[in-house]
Amino acid sequence: MLIRTEIGVDAAGIDSLLKRCFKSAAEAELTQSLREDSLLTLGVVATDDEGQVLGYAAFSPVTLQGEDRGWVALAPLAVDESLRGQGIAKQLIYEGLDTLNEFGYSAVVVLGDPAFFNRFGFEPAARHGLHCRWQGAEAAFQIYRLAEDAFEGAEGQVEFGEPFNRFN
Repeated sequence: MLIRTEIGVDAAGIDSLLKRCFKSAAEAELTQSLREDSLLTLGVVATDDEGQVLGYAAFSPVTLQGEDRGWVALAPLAVDESLRGQGIAKQLIYEGLDTLNEFGYSAVVVLGDPAFFNRFGFEPAARHGLHCRWQGAEAAFQIYRLAEDAFEGAEGQVEFGEPFNRFN
């Protein structure tokens, strides 16, 4: 298994993976929209020896109260069903966090299962006075600090890129 930054040739495999892993095509369409709108900050893939995409993590910019603070959202995250439980999601997340840290990003937000994401160091965003627009998402909305000063003066609503509004 090779974990690396996505390249152009991976797009079809990513699309296929997302359509297999989710109940609808929304995540595949979201990723395509992020890519088309130049809002895909980072994509990390897990591929087999033949280059087939078996895991994927996408990161796209978010703002806080309309201000760019160098934060990104992790979404979607997918691993082929036949390979779940083997630590591939962990590798994708950590590769993404390491790369984003190297490029000077300061925080990553995610809307997902707290029991899953807490294992990687994500914590409730509400603890820092942060929320998102989706009602009832308080427990699922989490954040990971990359930069020591990421939360200084940070409070309010985290706004996801426009493509996220099309698929809710």
